[in-house]
Amino acid sequence: MKTDDEGRAGLLYGIGAYGMWGLVPLFWPLLKPAGAVEILAHRMVWSLAFVVVALLVVRRWGWIRELVRSPRKLGLITLAAAVITVNWGVYIWAVNAGQVVEASLGYFINPLVTIALGVLLLKERLRPAQWAAVGVAATAVLVLSVGYGQPPWISLILAFSFGIYGLVKKKVNIGGLESLAAETAVQFLPALAYLVWLGSQGSATFGSEGAGHAALLAATGIVTAVPLICFGAAAIRVPLSTLGLLQYLAPMFQFVLGIAYFHEAMPPERWAGFSLVWLALTILTWDALRTARRSRAALAAAERAAAGNPEAVPASVLTSEAGSAEAEADVTSASTRTQAVS
Repeated sequence: MKTDDEGRAGLLYGIGAYGMWGLVPLFWPLLKPAGAVEILAHRMVWSLAFVVVALLVVRRWGWIRELVRSPRKLGLITLAAAVITVNWGVYIWAVNAGQVVEASLGYFINPLVTIALGVLLLKERLRPAQWAAVGVAATAVLVLSVGYGQPPWISLILAFSFGIYGLVKKKVNIGGLESLAAETAVQFLPALAYLVWLGSQGSATFGSEGAGHAALLAATGIVTAVPLICFGAAAIRVPLSTLGLLQYLAPMFQFVLGIAYFHEAMPPERWAGFSLVWLALTILTWDALRTARRSRAALAAAERAAAGNPEAVPASVLTSEAGSAEAEADVTSASTRTQAVS
């Protein structure tokens, strides 16, 4: 009963996290007349303030000592902070510039970009269905490029920056809240310096547009951290394959908002491109779930064989099968561990 309750709670946390990320395009326009860079700087500063308070509550500080003692991890955290700065900045600018649909496309194609980066940078081998998904996605980008008259740069920058961010975070391997704290600590001084400079030029909107506007800018820290906390709660309660499916909620909400609320145009060529992307994601998800199911079946068979004759199945086989099941489930959630970007 407790396991069922935990699973339901995890599902609700996951829906809450991705729902908030999906609805965040409604928030950024409220911060006008602040520009994208000013909003980005406030997001960095207030996110650090919020996560420090959260860390004080949970009393998790031991990771700082380990991080400081590892120059390699510090370098990776700095790289992650730089990449996510690009991602955050482009996303905020895109939403406030009326490009919500194209921004949503970036997060639709992110799992496919993550797979492509795995092949190019990590020399991973793909199954035929994964190659098919990547090929369909490449065709989608070509169709959209013809329709736009140029490549969908916003989508590509968001997808690739997020994909690189995910690869770096995988190398660092620290918790979501701790990672956000470390990254925003790197971003804090440059962001604060920019805000001070902006104020000295008389161009800052914080304080000059009323208390309500200042409160909304400060709330960027909450908007960044709360979905991440919900995601962390979901990640320990539901399978990775479930998170991998839930991750499509965020770009789907963004896509619907772009059309229904912001009234962005969807000419036929854009529908064609999006349809191809959705086809690629369907292939990818079907293949990942099928492979994960086969891996679990093989693991169960190996465990039954080991129970009947422990010497017949080496422990290394069981470990390998378990790792395979986890790895395949992870294919559909390649980008879910780092979804603190919207």
